[in-house]
Amino acid sequence: MGLADRHYMRDKSGGALAIPMWMALLIVNVLVFFAQNSQGARSYFAFLEYGALSVAGLKHWMLWQFVTFQFLHANLTHLLFNLLTLWSFGRPLEMMLGKRRFLTLYLLSGFVGGVAQVLLGLLVPQFDGPTVGASAGICGLIAAFALLYPDSTLYLFFVIPFRAAYFLPLLIVVTSILLLTSGKDHVAHGAHLGGILAGVAWVKLGWYQEYARMPWDLLFDWWHQRNPLRARDRKRAMLKAATSRRWRRAKSAEPAELPEEEFISRQVDPILDKISAHGIQSLTEEEKKILEAARSKMAKR
Repeated sequence: MGLADRHYMRDKSGGALAIPMWMALLIVNVLVFFAQNSQGARSYFAFLEYGALSVAGLKHWMLWQFVTFQFLHANLTHLLFNLLTLWSFGRPLEMMLGKRRFLTLYLLSGFVGGVAQVLLGLLVPQFDGPTVGASAGICGLIAAFALLYPDSTLYLFFVIPFRAAYFLPLLIVVTSILLLTSGKDHVAHGAHLGGILAGVAWVKLGWYQEYARMPWDLLFDWWHQRNPLRARDRKRAMLKAATSRRWRRAKSAEPAELPEEEFISRQVDPILDKISAHGIQSLTEEEKKILEAARSKMAKR
């Protein structure tokens, strides 16, 4: 049996996976760190100039920094601490969320943390320096883990045991205190707090559930519905899905013959809207007959 054939190396859809997502993120962080330091100070500061998140960079429209800063690190200790935390929380979370939702949580928490740090830098000049590190995304993972596994035991400083349900409020309080009292300690407490709040929102809004829809999913739906190039394809798909369901078909005369576009707009569209709003089970027998007639019309093209 090959490695890709083993059940634990496959996702839910049956496709072969080389590695889990948490490990892929870990590897990317390590590779970027080596690239960042490959030519000493020259490459180190070049990566910081273009990849670290900063108010100055955003003023020059370097918007990619909201993503790239999450894969840069100040030094080896910074990298190792973040990778150890990613390893600790990433494995159980990915098993629960799946690859796509896990990656979305990680990157979204990092993005929100970056936004929080930038806003803080605009308000307080001492926080407007370049920000690097995976900490914001990892803080989102910790917050989500604490809410989804409240009875688990976490270890403060990897030594002191804490129940996860109590660890999260402690983490929020400590991060907030450090944010308000820290001087120029070169720690992005604003990014940490933003990442934590993003992880909390992720769980509270139910986005961790498999059937949950993200805000961008709704945006894509809105665009597809408004896009005239896709309107006819959407109607065909909905009509095919609706009439493929098993229902008792009573034989009767078809609806009055109308020009196709008028027939669709006057009789079919309202039924498709009803399916979208209330489900196919809400249709009457007459409405089902109309959909059958519409499908027949389109099949004759």
